[in-house]
Amino acid sequence: MNLLLSAQSPLRKYFGLGLGVGVLALALVFFLLLSPAGNSSGLQENTGGSEPILESHLEIYSLETGERTVIYQARDHFEAPNWSRDGSHLIFNSNGRLYTIPATGGTPELLNTGSAVNCNNDHGLSPDGSLLAVSNSRQGVGSQIFVLPSDGGTPRLVVEAAPSYWHGWSPDGKTLAFVGRRNDEFDIYTVPVEGGPETRLTTAPGLDDGPDYSPDGRYIYFNSVRTGTMRIFRMRPDGSSQEQLTFDKQYADWFPHPSPDGKQVVFLSYEASVDGHPANKDVVLRIMPPDGGTPKVIVKLFGGQGTINVPSWSPDSKRFAFVSYRLIPNQ
Repeated sequence: MNLLLSAQSPLRKYFGLGLGVGVLALALVFFLLLSPAGNSSGLQENTGGSEPILESHLEIYSLETGERTVIYQARDHFEAPNWSRDGSHLIFNSNGRLYTIPATGGTPELLNTGSAVNCNNDHGLSPDGSLLAVSNSRQGVGSQIFVLPSDGGTPRLVVEAAPSYWHGWSPDGKTLAFVGRRNDEFDIYTVPVEGGPETRLTTAPGLDDGPDYSPDGRYIYFNSVRTGTMRIFRMRPDGSSQEQLTFDKQYADWFPHPSPDGKQVVFLSYEASVDGHPANKDVVLRIMPPDGGTPKVIVKLFGGQGTINVPSWSPDSKRFAFVSYRLIPNQ
């Protein structure tokens, strides 16, 4: 998807200056409007066609105040913010590329990911903030996992088997947790960040997804449909002691993310009747203690896929980032 910045093209009108000059001027207008050079950030306008125009909002939620703050919005599609380890900026994906933006808002800047130019919404930072994991699809190959410097650079292939989708990084920085489809089953795996054999952690029939480590490294939180409805679970890093944490009949729960201080877990919930994790649904973000308990609804929004697929907590555990959406009639 193309991304539209808040500033629109200044070439909004065509002034007739005589037939010959007018034709040349009109051609120049169309050339400039369609040229990517007209946008210094590399983000391009979405004209929308006859379909509704999607507007994406990058938001920050404060646990202290309960307030939502939109720091950036665009009439196009972007997803899945990560918060930098030093708290200075966020990272999100759009149109296969990754962008950075100050945590206070501003203009997104393209992050150099080398040959990884078809990245999806499963990306995130190492505990020390020096590396970035991306899930990228090369031509003719499904999603694979790569690691590159967090400030940009050449990606290094870590997980070759496809499809594979990154979701978590162990606190010691040595291991990646990811979801992979092997023999038509989606399960959770780990792999050394330097590469090597993958280790399968889940074997239950049906989808297991969204693994994210607790900050002390004692657990991996994940979501699983093994009970018939998607629920939040956790397990030890070796796959043992798998236990269910959410039980509400009203909801189907996805993408659990423990806070950096280990005191809370935030996750996405659909109505229980919704199959999978589609985009453009009425959803909620809920929070609960790390050992389970009664989850609390803290945000209601229009979104789903792309809202909070990956870790997005601020380093001080006081805030987290997410993306909400709005469909605008194309008039």
